[in-house]
Amino acid sequence: RGDRRSGTRAALTGAGGITSFNKPVDNIGAKTLPDYAAYAAKHVHIVSIPGCDMPAKVFVGQRKDPFAVNLGTIFDLVNAPVSVITDPALINAAPNTLADKNVTTLALEVHQSCLTTTADSVIGGWTTASLRQSQLLNPSPKKGHQTAAITGGAWVQVSRLGMPLVNEVVIGLPDKDRFNASKPKDDGQFADYVTNPTLPALLEIALALPGTAPTNFPRLDLVTTFLTGIPGVNQPKNVVASEMLRLNTAIPAVPFAQQNRLGIVGEILRVGGPQNLAAAVDLAGYPNGRRPKDDVVDISLVAVMGGLCVANGDGNALQFGAACKPSAVPLGATAFMLHDAVDQAVVPLMSSFPYLATPMGGTQ
Repeated sequence: RGDRRSGTRAALTGAGGITSFNKPVDNIGAKTLPDYAAYAAKHVHIVSIPGCDMPAKVFVGQRKDPFAVNLGTIFDLVNAPVSVITDPALINAAPNTLADKNVTTLALEVHQSCLTTTADSVIGGWTTASLRQSQLLNPSPKKGHQTAAITGGAWVQVSRLGMPLVNEVVIGLPDKDRFNASKPKDDGQFADYVTNPTLPALLEIALALPGTAPTNFPRLDLVTTFLTGIPGVNQPKNVVASEMLRLNTAIPAVPFAQQNRLGIVGEILRVGGPQNLAAAVDLAGYPNGRRPKDDVVDISLVAVMGGLCVANGDGNALQFGAACKPSAVPLGATAFMLHDAVDQAVVPLMSSFPYLATPMGGTQ
């Protein structure tokens, strides 16, 4: 508890009181590990968390990358015909760049009662990576493992991720290092990137569609989505604008088959607008948390090009601000059709923890 560096820490414990857990080796290949799925399953550990009455699960190891994106095309100034990326029938017309990639996963399944208090059901989180401040290369390594370098000094944060694509797409190059070293509580210094985003203007140029960027400046709809959470959905009490992934644990989870790939935006569309939210069955998707099925690339494209303002209507139904209305969105309903031509919803997943699919073998 408290500061991540200097706060108090307590270890997870497993069966017999163990505090150290084995992880599986990576999927080297079928000859080395004929049944990798069964082998990896033995490394799902049931653990106890101090102060939590409910058991938790933890898994650390290799998994198949669950993210789907048309990576080269999107980062090449959306190098695709407008007729393709605005046609709902073509949401899976391009290959998933990450379909043959694996990732190292740290998965933790915790009961919601151990994450919230009675005062607020909304939680927020982000991840960071840190390196030692110095590294000295050894020209004459000693016998043993990892003896070629000596690292020391304080841990220094070098990367930070919360809401998907904010670091990669929203924050400008002059401030990426500063953002990666910062904490959410200090995000006021980066607010201009959200209130006056460059991506819509770039899309105008890249897609040869002048005059299509939303006009509701400052973009309070994006501030709400990325920095404060949506009122009545995932905005915590006494919120301070800060970039992190927020989840309202009081909103019921939805079975996989009923999940809307476009998250909250898609569900609003499905029921015919915010005035019909009482008929919604799935408000548990991005930006209210992030499920493996949520197509965060498509949702983000819809958001930056004004789709949320079309949904907000003239009466500020979703509380994105009075200026966030259909007339501020030149694309109109077409904003809802934007996609990267890769469908997140068809990525293979497991039906049980750790949910991410068995990784590709080394000989695949």
